[in-house]
Amino acid sequence: MDKKPPLTLYLAAPRGFCAGVDRAIKIVEMALQKWGAPVYVRHEIVHNKFVVDSLRDKGAIFVEELDECPDDRPVIFSAHGVPKAVPAEARRREMVYVDATCPLVSKVHVEAERHHAAGLQMVMIGHEGHPEVLGTMGQLPEGEVLLVETVEDVAGILPRDPERLAFITQTTLSVDDTAAIVAALQARFPAIIGPAKEDICYATTNRQASVKAIAGQIDALFVIGAPNSSNSRRLVEVGSAAGCDYSQLVMRADQIDWRAIEGIRSVGVTAGASAPEVLVDEVVDAFRDRYDVTVELVETARENVEFKVPRVLREA
Repeated sequence: MDKKPPLTLYLAAPRGFCAGVDRAIKIVEMALQKWGAPVYVRHEIVHNKFVVDSLRDKGAIFVEELDECPDDRPVIFSAHGVPKAVPAEARRREMVYVDATCPLVSKVHVEAERHHAAGLQMVMIGHEGHPEVLGTMGQLPEGEVLLVETVEDVAGILPRDPERLAFITQTTLSVDDTAAIVAALQARFPAIIGPAKEDICYATTNRQASVKAIAGQIDALFVIGAPNSSNSRRLVEVGSAAGCDYSQLVMRADQIDWRAIEGIRSVGVTAGASAPEVLVDEVVDAFRDRYDVTVELVETARENVEFKVPRVLREA
């Protein structure tokens, strides 16, 4: 039997599920217990195929729009948040609905409404078409939120009154990229008001910090997550920017290109906030099958955040 080559595997921590994702999954599971199957979910509850497929197997039906749901079955809104028009339509149809929006996304919604009530126009830093961005922009009337994705976009926005502006951000952005966009906004609009506390969520910030801590000492980085997961894709970008040239996003261990990493001596593994730990274990086991692995845990923060599920489910 051939001797396996040695490999040091740096396991980043924190990684994987955040409190908002954990809460959203619990909401679907508790709704199924309370009302039985099927329970409808508008949009993927979180951006991870493994999680979505697991919930589908238990009786959840995932749809893109509310008009795909019958009036007589419960519907759950995803962790990314929804425009105000969606719960308004659910109420009009007298549907039973549960809002699984992450409380940290809801905080941004409240912030936007507060600034709007004070007569300010909003600038949102985020990715066009992302469900969280659509949900946040949908809290205010059309035209009240201007979207910027890059530093270059800042030069092109035309606010109603440059002296009456505030900015908010998507919660899953790159901390460094967002800082550059904020600096550009402040340079062009010195009076612009920012959030009292940063909108990028603690989990996004922590996972990016842990990747930065290992990027300089690894030959390859694997981020476990879905292609439509913003926070997972940002981890890949952070890894590349911090010095790991081979940074890849994989959904499962079977997506690892083993030929591309022949001869490596060290690898980093992390997971986006919507990826379960079982997929991390799967990737680590795949490396153990091919290498004599030494695992080094690199922990840069500890998380003990927990969000309560809505009362309607706690009472169940």
